[in-house]
Amino acid sequence: MSTLPLAAPDFRATLESRDVDLSRRTLRTLQINLTKLCNQACLHCHVDSSPKRTEHLSPEGVERSLELLKLNPGLEILDLTGGAPELHAQFRELVEGARALGRRVIVRHNLTVTLDPHPVTQVSMEGLPEFFAAQEVELVSSLPFYEQYFTDKQRGRGVFGKSLESLRRLNEVGFGMPDTGLELTLVYNPVGAYLPPDQATLEADYRSKLRAAHGLEFNNLFAITNMPINRFADDLRRRGNYDDYLQRLVAAFNPVAASNVMCRDMISVDHRGQIYDCDFNQMLELEVSDAGSALTIFNVDFARLAEIPIQVGSHCFGCTAGSGSSCGGTTE
Repeated sequence: MSTLPLAAPDFRATLESRDVDLSRRTLRTLQINLTKLCNQACLHCHVDSSPKRTEHLSPEGVERSLELLKLNPGLEILDLTGGAPELHAQFRELVEGARALGRRVIVRHNLTVTLDPHPVTQVSMEGLPEFFAAQEVELVSSLPFYEQYFTDKQRGRGVFGKSLESLRRLNEVGFGMPDTGLELTLVYNPVGAYLPPDQATLEADYRSKLRAAHGLEFNNLFAITNMPINRFADDLRRRGNYDDYLQRLVAAFNPVAASNVMCRDMISVDHRGQIYDCDFNQMLELEVSDAGSALTIFNVDFARLAEIPIQVGSHCFGCTAGSGSSCGGTTE
């Protein structure tokens, strides 16, 4: 006998029943998905990035992004993601422009792109660690575990070794090292349908293991929950685990974590310039609209945006389970 899928839980009703405020706060972060092109195709990737993707932000989009930063001093952070954002032809230009405006720049750097660039783009990765250091960007890099088996299982054969080599190069130019001010944050994602363990405890484990076995250093670790969307959701369904995983997230709902989710003070921008409340909504095409018209970086009014409700769905339980999960780690 077949089992019918469970009805999707109502996230907004859960917020209301727990008296959680999800109104927008002052906008601080402009997060841009520069390209879906990536040198990898990771199992947990909610973006469905791969070496076969071609989508990328236009030159006009790059120019407008810098203009928005210039016109809005409250936008303190430019957060660049992908795919592998470094594979975008204007990546370095955008970083330099934002730093010249005095903005913090975060790069979601997958480590292996330094050693394994995409052959079609002809974008050089030469001197990438040195560029990062010169621009004083903040690096956030996925390393699913401090052992080869689990990392390669999630991200592909040979990724662990390449990641270690990339981390060595970053350490050599000062990232993750004491008193340099060059921030290197690692990211843990569970391998499978599980919630991440305590972030602080896991960070201590990573630090001792990577230091003892490989002589590597980093500043922080983020423990991020795998979102039940796109490639990861497809894998859950193939294994018959989707409903169980979603219910696990629902059961672990934390109102404290929910009150601090990242969508309250950031916007996410796709390769077309369209605006979303977060990177996950972007992948589900839950765009921000005003009076039925989609908002883009070319027509957005930030004062008006503050009055538009944040879009939610059952996937939002992933950000509010346990200690919470965001692009900045736990939210509790």
